[in-house]
Amino acid sequence: MLAARLIKAGDLQVVEVPPPRPGPGEIVVTVSAAGICGTDRHLFRGEFPCTPPVTLGHEFSGVVTGLGDGVTDLPLGALVTCDPNIACGTCPQCLRGRVNLCQRLSAIGIHRDGGFAHQVAIPAHRAFALPEGTDPEHAALCEPLACCLHAIDKGAPIAGERVTILGGGVIGLMVLQLARLAGAETLLITRTEEKRRFAERLGATATAATPQEAAAIWPTGADLTMECAGVPETVAASPRLTRNGGRIVVVGVLAQGAQVTIEPFDLLFREIDMLHAFLNPFTQRRAADLIAAGRIDVAPLISRVIPLSQAAEAITNPPLSGDIRVLVKPD
Repeated sequence: MLAARLIKAGDLQVVEVPPPRPGPGEIVVTVSAAGICGTDRHLFRGEFPCTPPVTLGHEFSGVVTGLGDGVTDLPLGALVTCDPNIACGTCPQCLRGRVNLCQRLSAIGIHRDGGFAHQVAIPAHRAFALPEGTDPEHAALCEPLACCLHAIDKGAPIAGERVTILGGGVIGLMVLQLARLAGAETLLITRTEEKRRFAERLGATATAATPQEAAAIWPTGADLTMECAGVPETVAASPRLTRNGGRIVVVGVLAQGAQVTIEPFDLLFREIDMLHAFLNPFTQRRAADLIAAGRIDVAPLISRVIPLSQAAEAITNPPLSGDIRVLVKPD
């Protein structure tokens, strides 16, 4: 079968590999669709830790087509989404319930083979079944939505608050919808006019092209600022967009080693909380339920669908203008 494999940093190839066999407690998933995440580009460039050679792809859905010994709660033919993060369950962080900070955390598509392939073997406990009739392409977006849910949990917006969102990619547009579900006003900032118009169609209260424009719209700042772009400039701009006593959640993934200039006195003097949201602890089921119920509109977030043979080219090159989420379909 074909798989998009990171041979080493800077070397990503679509190659023939043997089909996987499920070990005890594992299932084989025949992949329906897999999303290209910004983290995949960081992995290609060596900016995010991983263990190559490895098949990339940590956002995917598919059908259960193989069962390992001991798997009894997932039937063959079930459509599943995958939580790619595997915690040890026994380290001090796991015992505190902080499974996303597990000292031995491994991830499908980063440390072990992932979903940019025809098939993938995963632990059965990382698979979440979806109702019959759920669109498999929509199901492939459960993992990024699960990360957004963790970020929203950390920021905890409430009805009537103002939420500024930096970034018009899939994370920013999902966070926008979750903040609206909480009853908050929303202001989304992105340089791309097409994405600003798209955010307005999703119900954004206002949009802006730059932090300066956003500050003119809400001069006193937002109660909550969600940094979803993952670049140093937007992280640095976040305090200036946040009201006194407000809070910031950094959601976007910056390259390992990137540094940002922040003025601690400003955060102190205005008592601004600066938080971070990493991965998706205990939120994958909620994400799957929201997508299956149609509570989050994910169909417009899918910019285009490409065959597996084009996955390496799409990951190693910058995204096309206006791309939100590109899906890879093996078949």
